[in-house]
Amino acid sequence: MTYPLSRRACLAGGLSLSLLRPAHAAPATLSFDELYASFSALGLVYSDKVKALTGQPIRMQGFMAPPLKAEAQFFVLTEIPMALCPFCSTDADWPDNILVVYLDRKRTFTPPNQRIEARGVLERGSWTDPETGFVSQLRLRGARFDVA
Repeated sequence: MTYPLSRRACLAGGLSLSLLRPAHAAPATLSFDELYASFSALGLVYSDKVKALTGQPIRMQGFMAPPLKAEAQFFVLTEIPMALCPFCSTDADWPDNILVVYLDRKRTFTPPNQRIEARGVLERGSWTDPETGFVSQLRLRGARFDVA
């Protein structure tokens, strides 16, 4: 015996399907100008978008700052290409727009003038890497990157 579908059942089913998020949905995109809402006497104020995306997978394009080692498990993503390692020169101004990227595994890095896209889970808040002592405010964890 078959039951005809009512209009109400079709609408309810369609609404239920529209609320489901596929498991393979693309990560949200975040740009450097969306990281902070403002600067205050207390420091940087995260944007509402960063607050909403914390703990979520995101993707972000930028440039890899020259690393300390040829192969490592983290790097600094910058808005503009950098010719010098920001850790190696006291004269170089550290850019305001950075994001630390902790890779899911060690990788050999790309040239600093090549645009890349990093993908990982966004973390915010001050954190000191126990291995390197590097302090960060924003990070991607379990990240991967590809040429953009």
